[in-house]
This record gives sequence, structure tokens and C-alpha cells, in this order.
Amino acid sequence: MTSFCDQGGILLGPSALGRSTVFLNTVFPKQSLTVLDTLANIGLLYFLFLVGLELDLRAIRRTGTSALVIAVAGISLPFIMGIGTSYVLQQTVARGVPTGPFLVFMGVALSITAFPVLARILAELKLLTTDLGRMAMSAAAVNDVVAWILLALAIALSGSGSPLVSLWVLLTGACFILAAFFFLRPILNWMARRSPEGEPVKELYICVTLAIVLAAGFATDTIGIHALFGAFIVGIIVPKEGPFAGVLLEKVEDLISGLFLPLYFVSSGLKTNVMTIKGRESWALLVLVVGTACIGKIGGTLIASLVVRVPFREAITLGFLMNTKGLVELIVLNIGKDRHVLNDETFAILVLMALITTFITPPVVMAIYKPAWRGPPYKNRAVERANSNDEFRMMACFHSTRNIPTIINLMESSRGKRKRGITVYAMHLVELSERSSAISMVHKARRNGMPFWNRRCNGDGDVDQLVIAFETYQQLSRVSIRAMTAISDLHTIHEDIVTSAHQKRAALIVLPFHKLHQMDGHMESLGDQYQHINQRVLHHAPCSVGILVDRGLGGAAQVAASDVSYTIVVIFFGGRDDREALAYGMRMVEHPGIALHVLRFSPQTDAGDCTTDDAFLEDFRTNVTNGNESVQYEEKQVAGKAEVVEAFKAAGRCNLFLVGQSAPCTPLADRSTDDCPELGPVGSYLALPEFSTVASVLVMKQYDPTAKHNDLVEEVAEIAVDVDTPGPSNRGTNTSFRVG
Repeated sequence: MTSFCDQGGILLGPSALGRSTVFLNTVFPKQSLTVLDTLANIGLLYFLFLVGLELDLRAIRRTGTSALVIAVAGISLPFIMGIGTSYVLQQTVARGVPTGPFLVFMGVALSITAFPVLARILAELKLLTTDLGRMAMSAAAVNDVVAWILLALAIALSGSGSPLVSLWVLLTGACFILAAFFFLRPILNWMARRSPEGEPVKELYICVTLAIVLAAGFATDTIGIHALFGAFIVGIIVPKEGPFAGVLLEKVEDLISGLFLPLYFVSSGLKTNVMTIKGRESWALLVLVVGTACIGKIGGTLIASLVVRVPFREAITLGFLMNTKGLVELIVLNIGKDRHVLNDETFAILVLMALITTFITPPVVMAIYKPAWRGPPYKNRAVERANSNDEFRMMACFHSTRNIPTIINLMESSRGKRKRGITVYAMHLVELSERSSAISMVHKARRNGMPFWNRRCNGDGDVDQLVIAFETYQQLSRVSIRAMTAISDLHTIHEDIVTSAHQKRAALIVLPFHKLHQMDGHMESLGDQYQHINQRVLHHAPCSVGILVDRGLGGAAQVAASDVSYTIVVIFFGGRDDREALAYGMRMVEHPGIALHVLRFSPQTDAGDCTTDDAFLEDFRTNVTNGNESVQYEEKQVAGKAEVVEAFKAAGRCNLFLVGQSAPCTPLADRSTDDCPELGPVGSYLALPEFSTVASVLVMKQYDPTAKHNDLVEEVAEIAVDVDTPGPSNRGTNTSFRVG
């Protein structure tokens, strides 16, 4: 995002559209530039506050020795090479600039790693939860802190030609930091303590904190460092426990990311004139700076990684990842330009260097390091199985807390009464957005190997509701639950679902239908992207899949086990998927509060399937129906759509329909059901708003071991994986914890 925004700013500036004085004077008249710069700097001030707010010093203290060595080497070598490059620039395009500050600014510009941009790249490439991603994030966090210290030094040196003045600036800056920790932190702690979980944070506390940010920025600007440092320090000392920090993020980030930061990129782009780079000498210097940045950063990281025994392929990939630049780089360059340490040509060269190094990272990393998903093979991939007493593992996915009551009620209905019971992996599907809090969430997903779902997740009310709901249910039931999250782009989030299901050895994946049930009975679509997620999972799934059309199974709240009273109707036309639906119904009817009604229609399948269906139904009538008053079995002979629909309606009011996806029901296969092929003809009809406003529908697709599969996971028998914790071979942005 940073690179694209900066590109936009450059295009608006004197490098492209701004070359026309008519355009520049019309869109950005001189009298408006002061307002633009003021708003941009206010936005930047609060952005640095958010950066500090998301930086946890405790996580940096827990950084391992390997990551620390890599971070130090990744800063030192490019810093030294940057100083060497600065001498070449001083003899060519940067004549007359102050030597000391210029050396430090060049060293900082070449040694910085953009922490938020790196997190975004790792998440998009699904490397965040790998060992490589964790090491890159830990090293980048250390790099971030060191970069700010070096930048403070550079600013102090650029303030005055007198060494005593620079020393005074550094000493007063250190005193400000101590004062912030000893005087401001108790005030912020007091406000955080008075903002307990489950209660709204007072607006007064938010206003006071934001005012403190402005005051701290004013103080550090008066000292002579920069206003940004004051905001950054306040962000660091805000308590990270409880909802206070999260609410601050929520209140500030949208305005800053959506309005003020783009203004900063425009302001920066207006100062960048690529046309100042002209002639062979200037372009040769650009190549020199880009080459120095890459060789220094990649080389330093590579050498340090090999020293701590990181394999060569991972080491070179880590070098390219650490070479990512971003907004912090632009901040450094703009400060240098404002303080007349960098002239126009040097500034343009360094901005292009930042863009080039960031753009080359994703394709190069994908070319060098593309780890395969690997996992051990497993046996039980469907609800229908030879030994019904084997443990039943189910992955239930959901998009929001609105789905949680239905998911929990479905878990309760599925628990059965067998010895090994049921294990459910509840996976929260979260779209990876451009918001800074999303990057913070991704960072928390594997901060130094710690689980994402902590006991108390800072300020995220939805997360707290999720954890509390599943904790409470597990304490009251015999169901073992593991809560998970998948944070990814919607185009690739199916990979997280599929690989996690394989790693957890799930027999069934339950996906939410892409349409939400409304109070008036109609279904409102979340968008085609959510429908495509379900279709891709069906295409790649390593086990059976169920798509849940949620009309409020059990109501809007969790139902206690003793209060469960559901009627479930299985629509059976025949075939593999219908047998899977009935197998699931057989498991659910073991619950004392559930009644099962099986409605079998005249066979419409081939002879082989009919034989298998008859044998399965005979086993069902023998072992389940006989002597069980909760089970009702009925056969129907129908000739057309009207008779099929009439039979559905005659089944009476129920809570849940269980149907097969590929049920051979020709009468219902018409255009009214064509828009949801993932539901099949029967499921699509039952999901129509005119059919029912009460009953939920679960459409089953059984895993077929004889079919051709588009597997995302390479099965290797020698791999041993703990199914309850993410292994290093699992490439995805999902994590888990065991509740209780």
C-alpha cells in the first residue's frame, strides 16, 4: 500500500502531471500547500503514535539470539556501506551538504526495514507463520527500534553545527523519554485500569490521550529532535493490556489511514522530482545506491543467517525480505530534505531506491522460496466410516460473531455419545485488509511463536466474545474445542482452510453460506468473493465439506444441552453425498434432544449406487430406527417438481435440513437454482427465501477417495505433526490454542 500511495504522490508531483504549471497551480495552488503540509504532518504524528501503540517492548525483549544477530548484521553492513556511498554522492550530486548528518542519514536510509510493509508481504505470501516469517518479523522489530535511535542521532546532528548543541539535544531527548516513563505512563496506566473488559472506554480518556500525543510532539519538537518522536514514545508507553490500546487504535486508525496518510504521500510526492535525475552520472548513482542497499542488506542478513545455521535458501530469502522499505523510509528522507541535508536530486534517488527494493521483494521471494504444504496421510476423511466409534474431527468456519450461536448449537447436536467424542476446530475467517490494525493482528498471530488467541486480546470486543463463547461452551459440554483464525486475502483464504483441515485431520469442514438470513426472511449476499471461497474449498478439500445456510439454528443464542429440542430432516435421493448427509444425521440423533426424520425419494441413481444406498439404508433401519422413537423413516414416490416440493413441505416445520450436494433430483434442477452450484439442486431450492424462513440447511459433499483431487497438501508418510499445534511445515496464517 505504501509503495502505491507514494507512486500516486509522485505522479501528481513535478515528475509527471505536476510538470504542467496549469495543473499544479489549479489542483495544488501555493496557498493550499501550507494547509496540506499541516494536515499531512498531523496525520504522520498520529500514525507514529499508532506504530508505537502496536509495538510491544516485551516482545522485543523476548527476541531470540538468532533474530537479534540477524537484525544487528542487517543494520550494520548497509549502514557502513551507506556511509561509503555518501562520500561518492558528496563528490557528485550532493556537494555542500553538512558531512556528519549526511553520513548518518544515508546510513539510516539504506539500513531501514519497513516493519508494516514486511508484515503485509509475509501475510500475502503466506509465510508469516513459518519459521522464516517469525524470524523476519522479530529481526524487523529490532531493526525498527534501532532505526529510530539512529534517526534521532541524525536529527540532533543536523540541528546545529555545534557538537555541544547536538549533545544537549540528545541529553534532553533522553530526559524526555525518562519523564514519559515515570510521569506520563502512570497517568495512562490509571486510565487503562479504569477501562475494564466489557465496558466502553470513556471518551474523556481518548481525548486526553490524543491531547498528550500532541503535547509530547510539541515537547520533542521544542527540544530539537522531531515532533514524531514524542508521539512514538507515547504510543510505546500506552498499556497494552486490556481494551484501552485497542479502542485507541479503533478510534484513530481509520481517519489516519484513510485521510491523513494519503495527504502525506501527496505532500511527499510533490517534493519528489524524478526529472532531476538526468545524465549518465545521475542514473549511475541511482544504480549504485540501489546496488549498495541490496548488497548491504541482503549480504549482511545472509552472512548472519548462515552464522546462526539458517539454511542457505532461507537465508537468502530472509535477506530480500529484510530489504523491504516503506513509510518509515519516506519519513527519514522527508526529514532529511526539510533539514536541507538532502537536496532534490539525492532525495529523488533515494525515493526511487525505496520503491525499487520494495517492488522486487515479492516476486524474488516467491521465485527463491516457495515452501510446499506437506503433511501426513490420514484415514477418516468423511462422516461415513467403517468404525463409527473413531474420534470425529470437524472444522467449523465463520466470518463473524453472528455465526457463533449456530456453530455452537451445531457442535452440541453433533457430539454424539461415543467414547472418543468430537473435536471441533472453530476457525474465524478474517480478511487481510490494508488497515494498520489488521497488520497488528497478523503480527500477533505469531509474535515470537506465541498463539494468536490469547486469554485477553487487547481491545478487540469480537475476539473476546469469541473466546468467552467457546470457553463457556466447552466447560458445559463434552466437546473439545480449539479456536483458530485464518487471516488472509479472500482470494487465497481457502488455502488456509484446506491446509489447516489436513493438518488437523478433519473429517468435515463446515463453511458458512455466502448469504445472510435477514429478519424479513430474505437472504443478503456478502459478495461473490465469499461464494468463491466455498467453491474453492470444495475443489481442494481433503475431506467432506458441508455448507451451512444459517437461519438461526436454535435461535440467536447458545442453547444448553438440556434445552436442545431440534427436528432434523434428511432428504435422501441417493448417491454418495446423500449417504454422507444421513451418516451425519445418524450421529446427531444420538443426542437425546434431537428427532430425526429421513425422507427417502424413489431411486434415480444407477444400479451400483442403488445397491450401495439400499445396503446403507438397511443398516440404518436395523441399527438406528428399530426401537428408537426419535427416528422416523418415510419413503416417497414422486414424478415431478410439484410433488417433490409438496413432500418437502409435508415434512413439517423442522430446525435443520441435511441434504447431499449432488443429489440426483432432476425435477429441482432448473434456472432458479443455478446461481449457487455449490449447494446442488436440492440445497439451492431449500435455500430460497420463498421456501422457508425457519429451517437452516446443511449441504453435504462427501470426500471421494477414488476421484481425482486437486490437493494443496503433499502427503508424506514420514512427517510427524502434532495436530493441535501449527507445525513448521504448515504454510498459512492460522494459529490455535486449546481452551481450558
